[in-house]
Amino acid sequence: MKIIGLTGGIGSGKSTVASILADNGAYVIDADKVGHKVYYKGGPAWDAVVKAFGTGILNENGDIDRRKLAAIVFHDNKKLNMLNAIVHPIIAREVSQRIDNARGKGVELVVVEAALLIESGWYKMADEVWLITADQEIRLHRIMQRDDISIEEARLRMQSQMPDDEKAEYADIIIVNNNGIEDLKHKVKEALQREGGQ
Repeated sequence: MKIIGLTGGIGSGKSTVASILADNGAYVIDADKVGHKVYYKGGPAWDAVVKAFGTGILNENGDIDRRKLAAIVFHDNKKLNMLNAIVHPIIAREVSQRIDNARGKGVELVVVEAALLIESGWYKMADEVWLITADQEIRLHRIMQRDDISIEEARLRMQSQMPDDEKAEYADIIIVNNNGIEDLKHKVKEALQREGGQ
């Protein structure tokens, strides 16, 4: 079984690449979605996160409101690091379990999609790392459209992440996603074929 670690900054299009890989038969584990589940009331991170950030981050159901939490941590690196120290080990355990399940089912290609693949150290689970990049202006436009936020907020979110040139040092394959979906599909298929031929 082969494991691809798939990453890219916010607005790069890594989720689109993950869905293209899924269409090509890969089993995709979305670490961000796994992360959402750990925040639910009764979930493995709920107690520690509420203790660290207070009950002001909860919605009316008692679940952690990720937008409220984001508003706190995206403006303060210390708080972001504190949050990551709580949730990253929990997410890593869950992702590992899913990889083991896939191996048990004879899956040939697993993709671990994670915005923080490098920063969290999860890239060590992968046989190779794919980095999806795009020009800054294109990414800003995508983030503003997708999340319905201002350009300032979009910039803050981009700046809170590791720069692409630092991520590139860990990457085996870099795909630039500045054009449309057909161009992206072509690049992903090319990358898969190149890997298959190694």
